Amino acid sequence: METPDKPRLDAALAAIAAADAEALEAQRVAALGKAGWITLALKTLGAMTPEQRLVEGPRIQGMRAAVADAITARAAVLDAAALDARLASEVLDLTLPAPEAPRGSVHPVSQVMDELAEIFADLGFAVATGPEIEDDWHNFTALNMAETHPARAMHDTFYFPDVDAEGRPASNSEAVGRQGRMLLRTHTSPVQIRAMVQKGAPLRIIAPGRVYRSDSDATHTPMFHQVEGLVIDEGIHLGHLKWTLETFLKAFFERDDIVLRLRPSYFPFTEPSVEVDVGWQDVGGRRVLGGDGDAPGHGWMELLGSGMVNRRVIEFAGLDPDRWQGFAFGVGVDRLAMLKYGMDDLRAFFDGDGRWLAHYGFTAFDQPTLSAGVGSKETGIRA
Repeated sequence: METPDKPRLDAALAAIAAADAEALEAQRVAALGKAGWITLALKTLGAMTPEQRLVEGPRIQGMRAAVADAITARAAVLDAAALDARLASEVLDLTLPAPEAPRGSVHPVSQVMDELAEIFADLGFAVATGPEIEDDWHNFTALNMAETHPARAMHDTFYFPDVDAEGRPASNSEAVGRQGRMLLRTHTSPVQIRAMVQKGAPLRIIAPGRVYRSDSDATHTPMFHQVEGLVIDEGIHLGHLKWTLETFLKAFFERDDIVLRLRPSYFPFTEPSVEVDVGWQDVGGRRVLGGDGDAPGHGWMELLGSGMVNRRVIEFAGLDPDRWQGFAFGVGVDRLAMLKYGMDDLRAFFDGDGRWLAHYGFTAFDQPTLSAGVGSKETGIRA
């Protein structure tokens, strides 16, 4: 039996089949829009009895589906026709120069990582990596930081929730003191432990990578990059450490007048421990690394931490501390990039701003080499 809406539906389907793009949109609004005749028909279902809805509901939904399918089919036909017309009318002149396309760039952090690898490879160091999700033993205990060690307060650590053997949340009493607690590593020092355990001694490695601490301002971010170095061998002393750092910094900043000052400090995994300051000089109102920090117009800048590897750390790695000695150092890769290439806000490293990347980024051809110079941009730091 023909319903009262049947002629209207037939007329709508006929209009859709013959419509152009503008008319098709008008037909969609007239039928399926907020005030469309099918939408209004759907709204009448709420006032019907259950018996009436059993009949009218499928009928109205059928009309809605028929109109929607017809609109989709007609839109596909119109799109195909528009594409055919465009392909027939557009001509590509292959003799014209290629249009300028946006180019990507190498992030300064990636570039500095390559520079570090190039410099230390020349000094006989290998590059070692490790997991960013670490356990408590590798990140703290094996580095001479017991569960109650005050040095743990120096690290604002991201811990993962503790769970029991069946994956359920563990109670606080179960979690406290458990060596298997998982966390985001706070430094790349766990890589040193893993390398000593796996490869033994002698050993020369650098460990670059991402690390995580709960801190954020212009010079700190919750995620940043760090590189640590480790040498384990017989007869190693503090003089070897100073020579290595001087050689590295002279090559990295491409200046022969880099002067270091070592100050006593404390790190639980080194003994003795030293902070390393680098001399800077004022050049045209701008601080530039190089020169004696005690001279007039000069100063000292704290750059990295280092020291002789603690005997207990060597023991934790399964080596004999009476035979093997070593030194270790660590420095922020992002900080090195800021100092060398004149950046003043660490947060910009992770904003993804195309303008910043275009200014500070490197091309794929800026490959660091010791013969041609590891850097290709102006060296120095802002005042």
